[in-house]
Amino acid sequence: MTDKIEVQNVGQPGKTYRVDAAKYADMRAAVLAVTPSDAPGIAVADLIAGVKPHLSPTLFPGGETAGWWVKCVQLDLEAKGILKRTPKPPVRLSRA
Repeated sequence: MTDKIEVQNVGQPGKTYRVDAAKYADMRAAVLAVTPSDAPGIAVADLIAGVKPHLSPTLFPGGETAGWWVKCVQLDLEAKGILKRTPKPPVRLSRA
C-alpha cells in the first residue's frame, strides 16, 4: 500500500483529498522550481511542460499524468497560500 497525503482544493474550501505522497512531493518540488516569484507568472500549459524535466522517471515515466498532478498540486498550494493566480484570465501562476 502506498503512503497517502491529504491535499486541499482552493475551489472547495474545507474538503480534502488523499493522494500518493511520493508523487505529490516530487511534483510539488518541480512546480515550485518552475513557478516564478514575479508577475506575470507562468501559464498552466507552460508549467506542465516545464515540470516534466524535473520529475522522477520512476514516478512519472515519460511525464505520464503530469497534467493531472500539476493541477492537484497547484490547487493545494493555492489553498495553502503558497501560489497565487492572476485575477483575470488567462490563468497565470506565481509564488505568493
